[in-house]
Formats: sequence, C-alpha cells, structure tokens
Amino acid sequence: MKVAAGERRAVLGSNGAGKTTLFNTITGDFLPSSGNIKFFGEDITHFPVHERIRRGLRRTYQISQLFGGLSVRDSVFLACRGVSRGRFSLLRPAIDDATMAQAERIIHATHLDHLTDSLVSALSHGEQRQLEIALALAGAPRFILFDEPAAGLSPRERGELVAILNSLPAHIGYIIIEHDLDVALKVSTYVTMMHNGRMFKEGSPEEIEDDPQVQAIYLGGGHG
Repeated sequence: MKVAAGERRAVLGSNGAGKTTLFNTITGDFLPSSGNIKFFGEDITHFPVHERIRRGLRRTYQISQLFGGLSVRDSVFLACRGVSRGRFSLLRPAIDDATMAQAERIIHATHLDHLTDSLVSALSHGEQRQLEIALALAGAPRFILFDEPAAGLSPRERGELVAILNSLPAHIGYIIIEHDLDVALKVSTYVTMMHNGRMFKEGSPEEIEDDPQVQAIYLGGGHG
C-alpha cells in the first residue's frame, strides 16, 4: 500500500479483515513478519513508537484512552507539551505560552471551545472522540491514523466528525478505518478494501461503493 503525503485514505473491511493489525504495524505496536514500512521515504520498520511520533505519526484508538480527571484544556495542553522541546519543564505555562496557544487553536479546530474547562469524565462519548482527534493534532503531525472514530456516535455527532476531518489542514494526511460507510466515503479521496488480511480492492469512493464484490463482502449484498 502506498499513500501519498496529504492523502485522505479510507480502509474498509469486515471484522477480522486485518485493519487494526495494519495500524498496529504502522505505529510499531507489532513488528511485520515481512516487508517494510517507510514514512516520508525513511524506513521506520524497526523504529520504536516514540521515534515514529517524533517524525509526525499520530494515532487514535477504538477505545478511548483519556484522563477523566483533567479538563479539556489541560488534556490538549499536555499532549502539545509532550511533543515539545520543553516537555520536561515543571514550570507552569505563562500567559503568553506558545504551547498553550497551540492547544487553544486545536480545541477550536475540533469544535470543543464550549467545553474547554469541562472535565473529560463529564464529556459525552462523541465529545470524547472529538477530544481524541484534538490530542492527535498536538505538535506537528504529518500523518494520522484514525481507528473507527465514528463508532458509537449519533447522526449529529457523525456530521460533526465529518466536518472536523474535512477541515484539517491540507498538508495533514490520514488513513481512517471506519465501519460507517457514509462517514468513510465523505472524508476520503481514495479507498482500500481489505479482506482476510489482504488488500482486496482499491479505488475512488464512488468505485468502491458501486462495486458488487465489495457490496457482497462488506455490505451483505447491498445497501440502501
């Protein structure tokens, strides 16, 4: 699989197709049994996870991994601080702190302004998913892996998710794993279909949506 810089790719497939395993290999949680992984031309196959993060790779997970006792602002600030040069400083941020300013910009970009001072534990499921996207934007991401960000969202929250992903800066590419076909096709320019651990089909959202083999495997024969 080759994904261009700035490309928005959807990876579809039924449960067990290998989608999350693909993500775990890209991020370094699993070592590949063969082949290699290149990130902007650099071979990162054997790099530890933190080195991949330093190079601009980010990821969200199927199950939220957030600190419930922190506010939205503190959560995003800590994510930004964690990938900054001053991450080991114990000093409180000044009023004009650049990292805090970045956190505020990310909060705005992910439509969380009205929840800035709210505790993470008080957020709805959909709002927590938005916060996960905010954390993935910390620092200077070059590419993000979104693992089923629409899972469990209401129709309104899915619309919010689509708006957020489509408004990301053009230089940030991503791969999205998603079971919600409507979401996946609205936020991607190219689609890879996986089946039994292999790439089965590739094409534009329109080509994949209309493909009878894809409908038979992924949609159970068709959809309305």
